Amino acid sequence: MNIYQKMLETLLYNCILDREAYAYFHVIADALTSLLAIVALITGKYFGWVWMDPIMGIAGAIVILKWAYSLVTQTGKILLDYNADKDIITKIKAILESDSDTRLADIHAWKLGSQKHAAIVSIVTHYPKAPDYYKGLLKSLIDIAHLTVEVHTCDDEPCIPQS
Repeated sequence: MNIYQKMLETLLYNCILDREAYAYFHVIADALTSLLAIVALITGKYFGWVWMDPIMGIAGAIVILKWAYSLVTQTGKILLDYNADKDIITKIKAILESDSDTRLADIHAWKLGSQKHAAIVSIVTHYPKAPDYYKGLLKSLIDIAHLTVEVHTCDDEPCIPQS
């Protein structure tokens, strides 16, 4: 892991907004490329190392490309409704299926931002309740910003007696 990735993780995990983190890295990248240009000019003037200018230009381009790649990969997943982590889907399933004989029939979950998710869940149960009841079960998952619940009644023999 390079220093830029480490700094990015530190900023993002300390709850700084993404746009602020990227603005910070933009300023750092600008400062670093300016510093490289100054070093190239000084070494060219005082030591006659004229080859330092193109080398520092390439080094600056690499710094900017690494920053841009990181930005595009992280924001691209959000913009393209990248699927949510398996962890959030597992949590949703465990919470819903712990209630009576409720079974998760289908789930679609995706990221809305770096920390927030949206989900559409379809559940099947012999003892249906209002969708708001099931939404209430998932309130403990604070990273779900939008939730749609479809409730379907199972017409087969009940798996467990109603409590």
